[in-house]
Amino acid sequence: MFCSVVMSLPQKPTKAEIQAAYGTTIPDIIAPHLQVLFCGINPSLYSAAVGHHFARPGNRFWRSLHVAGFTDRLFSPFEDRDLLQLGYGLTNIADRATATADQLTHAELIAGQQSLATKVERYQPRYLAILGISAYRTAFKRPKAIVGRQDEPLHSATIWVLPNPSGLNAHYQIDDLKRVYRELLLAVG
Repeated sequence: MFCSVVMSLPQKPTKAEIQAAYGTTIPDIIAPHLQVLFCGINPSLYSAAVGHHFARPGNRFWRSLHVAGFTDRLFSPFEDRDLLQLGYGLTNIADRATATADQLTHAELIAGQQSLATKVERYQPRYLAILGISAYRTAFKRPKAIVGRQDEPLHSATIWVLPNPSGLNAHYQIDDLKRVYRELLLAVG
């Protein structure tokens, strides 16, 4: 179901709006033949409340795209649809918004991978960038996968696993994110 608390103006949602977003979804930003389809784990409650991907304050996705060179300026989450003009799109493994990704079950991640495979087959992006190594390992049943290009494609898309840009991911600071996101950009050419 689509989130019924989506706001039209870029303003901070109330605590009640954030809590009301639990279990809701946000639409994919997708089109045929994208250069890269960026795939998060699932929407945060904050993102679902405002109806835009990677909107939670502290999430470093937009900054990572910019410092790596995917965008020529720092985009706001409220400009997420503008990525299509650059050949990039956004989706998630699991559609359901939660407070943290660890609230998803293994079954949800595996089912999400199957749904993602259908999207990739339909839209045929060149690259599928999964943003979260642990979620990738579970959803794709690849327990030993590492960050970077994966050996097996998903349909015609090359899979590239990147670290989760959440501010909660202390293993990767912005310089680390810049480096690994840039590796994907160089591969895309």
